[in-house]
Amino acid sequence: MKKILQIASAFIGIIVGAGFASGQEILQYFTSFGYIGTIGVIISTALFTYLGMILTRLGSQTQTTSHRDVIYFISGRHLGIIVDYIIVFTLFGVGVVMIAGAGSIFNQQFGLPAFVGITTMTIIVMLTVMLDIHRVVQIIASIAPFLIFMVMLISIYSLLTMDHSFAKMEPIALEQTSAVSNWLLSAVNYVSYNIALGASMALVMGGAEPNRRKATLGGLLGGLGIGILILFNHLAIFSNMELVANYEMPILKIADEMSPILGMVYSVILFGMIFNTAVSMFFSFSARFKPSGTSAFRRFSIITILLAFALSFVGFTKLVSFFYPFIGYMGLFLIVVLIIAPFRLRSHAKK
Repeated sequence: MKKILQIASAFIGIIVGAGFASGQEILQYFTSFGYIGTIGVIISTALFTYLGMILTRLGSQTQTTSHRDVIYFISGRHLGIIVDYIIVFTLFGVGVVMIAGAGSIFNQQFGLPAFVGITTMTIIVMLTVMLDIHRVVQIIASIAPFLIFMVMLISIYSLLTMDHSFAKMEPIALEQTSAVSNWLLSAVNYVSYNIALGASMALVMGGAEPNRRKATLGGLLGGLGIGILILFNHLAIFSNMELVANYEMPILKIADEMSPILGMVYSVILFGMIFNTAVSMFFSFSARFKPSGTSAFRRFSIITILLAFALSFVGFTKLVSFFYPFIGYMGLFLIVVLIIAPFRLRSHAKK
């Protein structure tokens, strides 16, 4: 059971990065559609649960150390090239967004220049990526429970103390920028880009677990956990729409409003979740091109992270609103491949 929970927690930790934990993603993809956004949350939860299960199971079944071999195996040579490079592009791009998110935390919470947060995150990510896969998974898994607890606490408090009804908050919610114009497409797009960013590390995690049942249950539980967190995040933001409408990090603003100390604690946890996703992105990206644990891997990682550092100064909200929907549309290829993967594997087994 411990191993199942570790895989689930690590999967949550990979997906739940700067945009999610801050509330910015949830606001743009779900809350900006008001009531109907809640149905979008339910659809996303079902997809995350199924796809999380498939990813870790595939990793365990193939005992992979990189996403490349699995992707080509389940999607064929021609489609495999497209899906492979969608994942590669996503890994690097989301890594850039995570580093930018660290700058936003330092600026919003501490009044420091974004450069300080960006530089701090770049250094610690660079050091962590040098570790082996088992240590990286342990570090990622250890931070996620703190975020889960804090999101639940903030959400429950928000619902119990809300001053206005959801009906009154909906017009304000509908005025917010949406990442995608249609609520259903937005829900699918959200899952699509998140799976595109999490697929590589989830496959590698599954590959590190020889027990297929444990890997499968870990992915399933992790996907379900992500869906539950989306729902709580959505309700917390929806109930505080008047307060958070103009902030880059709405959940952090709610925590700060509850208590400055709580806001400080949440900003530390949020920084940890950004770190989780950034490490996952750059580790997986580098492992795609160089064998992990080698000096070539370390050199490649350092160059990659320094390039991401330079690109992160574009700005957090701007990167989320443009880059994430774009990745979501491209990631639909991966979603289709993963949905049909079990059927392809059965046909291979019969042969």
